Amino acid sequence: MRVLVTGAAGFIGFHVARALLERGDAVRGFDVVNDYYDPSLKEARLAELERIAAKTGADYRFHRADLADRAAVEAVFEADSFDRVIHLAAQAGVRYSLENPLAYVQSNILGFTHILEACRHAKVAHLTFASTSSVYGANTTMPFSEGHGVDHPLQFYAATKRANELMAHSYAHLYRLPCTGLRFFTVYGPWGRPDMAPMLFARAISEGRPIKLFNHGRHSRDFTYVGDITEGVIRTSDQPAAPAPDWDPAHPDPATSSAPFRIYNIGNNEPVELGDFVAAIEEAMGKEAVKEFLPLQPGDVPDTYADSSRLAESIDYRPATPLRTGMQHFIDWYRNFYGLETGGT
Repeated sequence: MRVLVTGAAGFIGFHVARALLERGDAVRGFDVVNDYYDPSLKEARLAELERIAAKTGADYRFHRADLADRAAVEAVFEADSFDRVIHLAAQAGVRYSLENPLAYVQSNILGFTHILEACRHAKVAHLTFASTSSVYGANTTMPFSEGHGVDHPLQFYAATKRANELMAHSYAHLYRLPCTGLRFFTVYGPWGRPDMAPMLFARAISEGRPIKLFNHGRHSRDFTYVGDITEGVIRTSDQPAAPAPDWDPAHPDPATSSAPFRIYNIGNNEPVELGDFVAAIEEAMGKEAVKEFLPLQPGDVPDTYADSSRLAESIDYRPATPLRTGMQHFIDWYRNFYGLETGGT
């Protein structure tokens, strides 16, 4: 198949594009490669995709452009016809949305509108897009289920991702564009983002600096290994959303529809306390962390826990990588990528 992957220079987008190339699909990457975090890491991911394409002989091209640029998005769809679109590009970061909300409007709202319009006019067979566990917001009913209400987001980032879900449903209803949204739960692993906890903690531990544990370390997260996320994304993309035959408008299920629309959680189904997460990093690095305990930050959700049973029923797959296994893979990559085999920084 020919697949467009937006956010191909990003953490999850890179892994998805690589897996598609390795299975022989034709892949078109799209990314603006902004400086929200170190662009050199994004460039290294793109170089790795080029290397894999050259090695396998896969059909691969990369478009460096902004989703907010409608003409640039339209040009990509005019140059190729796509069997699938996997939309993983977004302005990321919960805390940054408190500082610069307009960046989220440009990328997550305007950019997503351009993708929806392009998919509609190109009659794309399936659009799979990234949502987030953050949409559950103030909900404290665990585990989080797609049947729960998600109308009380705690950050503007989450509000824009919830908006994406609603926008996609409207296009599925009006234009019969099959759309599937995936709510990711705390993804970690090789090639991860430097602004997220695994990279922040690993660097601080390697340099002997304290790691900051907010909410006094009493968070729990459904940490999900990126390899599991990648397989879930691709399996979902391979199975276009269809109308739910038993959908009842008098008692509507928010994760399905009479339109070709689905929402799924994709998490490890096993929340881990932050202290245990740090212990896994310490074990993989062979070095103990210096810990600084701090209060809960504005916009933070204390706990996340995914019920991923709907995804398992739909695609016969659920994440299964144990935390310590996934963390060892991450630390091995981290040491190699940053040249820390001998303890340097």
